[in-house]
Amino acid sequence: MSQNIHYENREIQGERLELTDKEASYWLGPNLTLRGCTVVIGVGRRQFVPMWGTLIDCTIEAKRQVEDLWWTRMRFEGCRFKGRYSGVGFGQRVGVDTWWQHGGIANCDFSEARLDLCSFHGCDMRTIQLPKWPCFTLLEPLKHGPELLSVPWPGDFFPVTLQGPRKERPDRAALTFYAPAEVKRSGVSLEELKAAVERFDFIVR
Repeated sequence: MSQNIHYENREIQGERLELTDKEASYWLGPNLTLRGCTVVIGVGRRQFVPMWGTLIDCTIEAKRQVEDLWWTRMRFEGCRFKGRYSGVGFGQRVGVDTWWQHGGIANCDFSEARLDLCSFHGCDMRTIQLPKWPCFTLLEPLKHGPELLSVPWPGDFFPVTLQGPRKERPDRAALTFYAPAEVKRSGVSLEELKAAVERFDFIVR
């Protein structure tokens, strides 16, 4: 029988949280503070519910790929991320989530993580250590959108959308891609993609 495990309305310091039981669902928050903890995630998104809370100087380790999950109601300060993340949002999306005002991210290290189609919102990217190639990160996509769309791109790869329901939000500070995954999606070679992104100094690689 599955069980719900809640971490809420408390502060935890220096502990290791193993969120790995396939028969359990884990809820972080509301009103949770973790300090100097290690959070190991080994379950899918249906079993992992980040409500709202603050993680300070923590290590977040994905034992399996974390995907299609908004962490924009959680605040991360001085945290280190490890493992694979796809379609995950960080930061603060103003007015979108029920508890959006609790979200945020600053002074965090993703150098040991693999990020694909992950977005950062309402934050100062100068405080974020990003993964290197074959990951690459487009800074301020809305601001740089016209310049990006003024040049040809290989295959079916289009780095930014400026019109329609999926157009870039003003609060999106960055968008990160994993090049091998984009090669499969866009039908472009790794060499072509690398040469294309190297044209711009606002694409971190």
